[in-house]
Amino acid sequence: RDLVIRGITTKEGENEETKKQSKHFVCTSCHNLDREDPDLTQADPEARLSYVKEKGMPFLQGTSLYGVINRTSYYNGDYEKKYGKLVYNARNDLREAIQLCAVECAQGRRLQSWELESILAYLWTIGLQLDDLNLDQNEKDKLKNARIGEGDKTAAIEMIKSHYLQASPATFGSPPEDRKEGYDKIGNPDNGRLIYDLSCQHCHERSRYSFFNLDDATLTFKYLERHLPKYTRYSIYQVGRYGTPPLNGKRAYMPQYTLEKMSNQQMEDLRSFIEQEASGF
Repeated sequence: RDLVIRGITTKEGENEETKKQSKHFVCTSCHNLDREDPDLTQADPEARLSYVKEKGMPFLQGTSLYGVINRTSYYNGDYEKKYGKLVYNARNDLREAIQLCAVECAQGRRLQSWELESILAYLWTIGLQLDDLNLDQNEKDKLKNARIGEGDKTAAIEMIKSHYLQASPATFGSPPEDRKEGYDKIGNPDNGRLIYDLSCQHCHERSRYSFFNLDDATLTFKYLERHLPKYTRYSIYQVGRYGTPPLNGKRAYMPQYTLEKMSNQQMEDLRSFIEQEASGF
């Protein structure tokens, strides 16, 4: 848990803390540690935003580590476009997926074997629980019978797996063709406020994980509004859909949001909030 939250820990039997895994990020920069979806069979960013608001959690680019131990595939979909052959070893191997995240996503060092096993041990403590699956009574009875040898265990396993995603889908989006006009959606500034608070400011408030500070000043929103139609790292369309690359001497970067993590509608919600705040009213 220390390694996941702080990126450092103390090895058993030693008094000194380990070398920080990354100077830039920790696991919780991009991943929650609690359940973040009301329906575990769906990757729905609209439902997720409402859920994390209710639970007091951030709205992030990465999938929650809660239940990651129960999944069978990682770096799915379009992440192969981003990381290429690096995903091959990580696709069906959680250990390799963690190492890929440590080096490429966190821009840090590879984990030592004992650090990796420590993280896995923690992840086993935040696996899915039966209560998360919303089984009906008939399904509970089938599971009970399978456990005592009076039912089909294979069918019971498949039934359980049908109640949660085995892998998190990842589809890269593109900015609107006309960035001045935006996507063909009507923005909701109230939802946009949630995205700004729970997502943008998770990393940018007081430059937590970024050199670019975001606060609630009107001038800040005017700056963001001015960059909306531009092809710069300060345009929500540009960084939301393409992210920013790590640079020499400045390895901290911004990962993009897949469509499963922020919809085009939510992008317009964020825009409408920025425009509302930039107006000063």
